[in-house]
Amino acid sequence: MTTPTRVPGASAAKRKPVKNKPTKSGSAKSKGSNSRSAERGARAATAGALTISEENGLRYLHFGTRWVQGAMRIAQPFDIVVDYVEQMMAWLLLLEPPARVLQLGVGAGSLTKYTWRHLPDTATTAVDLSGDVIAAARTWFRLPPDDARLAVVEGDALAFVADPALTGRFGVIQVDLYDAAARGPTVDSEAFYHQCRRLLADPGVLVVNLFGHVASGERSVRRLRRVFDDRVVLQPPTSSGNVVVVALSGPALEVAWDVVLRRMLVVRDRYGIDARPMVRALMARARRHRNPVCAI
Repeated sequence: MTTPTRVPGASAAKRKPVKNKPTKSGSAKSKGSNSRSAERGARAATAGALTISEENGLRYLHFGTRWVQGAMRIAQPFDIVVDYVEQMMAWLLLLEPPARVLQLGVGAGSLTKYTWRHLPDTATTAVDLSGDVIAAARTWFRLPPDDARLAVVEGDALAFVADPALTGRFGVIQVDLYDAAARGPTVDSEAFYHQCRRLLADPGVLVVNLFGHVASGERSVRRLRRVFDDRVVLQPPTSSGNVVVVALSGPALEVAWDVVLRRMLVVRDRYGIDARPMVRALMARARRHRNPVCAI
C-alpha cells in the first residue's frame, strides 16, 4: 500500500490503514454517550486528519487512523467496492427508487455517487458535518458537483432531520455516521430515529450501518425496533463486522417468496446489487415469526 497522502490542510497519517475494515464518515466526534445532549456535544469537528492511500487500483479515505472510511476503484469510480455499502443499497429489493433519497454521512461518497449515477429519476441530498470530508470526496473520489438531482449539504445530521418542513419528503434515508474512532454511530438516539421516521414518505425505508462495539450495536437495534414497531431486518454481518439494518415505515409488506426471488434477480441485473444477504435476513425473520411468506 502506498504511503498515505496528506489532504491539503490536514495532517499526515501516523500509520498505514488496515484493509477490509470499512466504516464510513459521519458527523462529529463521539465520546460514546448515547444521550441527545451528547450528540449535540459531538458536533464540534470530525475527528482525525483526512488522509488518502492507494493499493491495487483502489483509493482509500481515512480520518488519520487505521480505519478505512471509504474506498473507490480508481478505474471505475461509480462502482461499489465495499461489501456493507452494497448491503445498504439492498432496500431496492423492497422498494422501487423513490423521488428523493437522503444520505447522512458522505465519507468517500460511494452511496451518494451510486444513487446519482444509477437512479436517474431520484434526487439525492447528502449531509456531512465536515466541509473537509465533502471536499475530499469531490477532489479524490469523483463525487459530482451539485446539480438538479444532487445537493450536498455541509451541516449537522441531527439538526437537518429536525426540520419540520422535511416531513414525509424522502422515500429512503441512508445513515452512515462515524468518526475517526469508529466506536459506534455518532448520532444514535431514539429521538434521532423518530425524526428520521418522520422524514420518510409512505412507504419509506431507513437504512443504518452499524459498526463498533457489540453493546453499542445492540442498543442501536433496540432503539430502531421501538421506533419502527419491530419492522426491522438485520442483514448478516460483513467480513469486517458491519451490520446493516433496514427499517420499514408505511403499509405492511406481505409478498410471496417467488416474487421476492424474482425481484432479487431484477436488482442484480438492473442495478448490479447482490441482495442475497437481504433475502437471507428476510427468510430468517419469517422463520422466527413462523410466517410462510415474506412479511414485514
